[in-house]
Amino acid sequence: MTATIKEPWGISVFGAGSVRAEPQLVRVTLGVDVLESAADRAFHEAGAAVARLREVLRGHGVPDASVSGSRLRLSSEYDGYGGDRTFLGYRCKAAYVVESEALDGLQQLIVDSVGAGAHDIDDVEFDVHDKPGLRDEARRRAVAAARRKAQVYAEAAEVRLGTVLHIQDVDSESQEFRRYRGHGGGGGNSSGDLVPGMVEVTAGVVLGFSLGR
Repeated sequence: MTATIKEPWGISVFGAGSVRAEPQLVRVTLGVDVLESAADRAFHEAGAAVARLREVLRGHGVPDASVSGSRLRLSSEYDGYGGDRTFLGYRCKAAYVVESEALDGLQQLIVDSVGAGAHDIDDVEFDVHDKPGLRDEARRRAVAAARRKAQVYAEAAEVRLGTVLHIQDVDSESQEFRRYRGHGGGGGNSSGDLVPGMVEVTAGVVLGFSLGR
């Protein structure tokens, strides 16, 4: 089977860019999960754990405004199916996302939170304050990578690279972006060379250029 170009108008290339920065804050997702035989007991124990967790977070200098959470949720817990199903009790849960800039004290914060009753640690995410600014720089690098690639193709084909005719943003979280990078379209950036402890912001773009003689 021969591949053909249905609409030969120029050259289209993908470029990716990334920027890495030291993390400035961390978000930790904590969960309180209590199972008791009685509903009122489950509410009481979960509420007490939440109160202890709040005190721990305040002790670590985390203000209430930096803690987003959910109300206590109660559900019945069973084991097994059908006629063999056994009632285990009432499960009361609440999840909280805690944001802190005290990165050096993160380990102790998690240890103390678990000790307070937040036994579920669902996620730890490092971030920066000015992610939009880093994203803009990553987009500039993606455009530069695409232009370099297009220039190489043009020189190899002995044609002149013309003006940009088309710009298409490629969401760095999309399947399309991963597919492009998987085929070597990263413009020199590899998804496997992350630096530990760094926050990486990526961007991708498809540029279309005209060609001349």
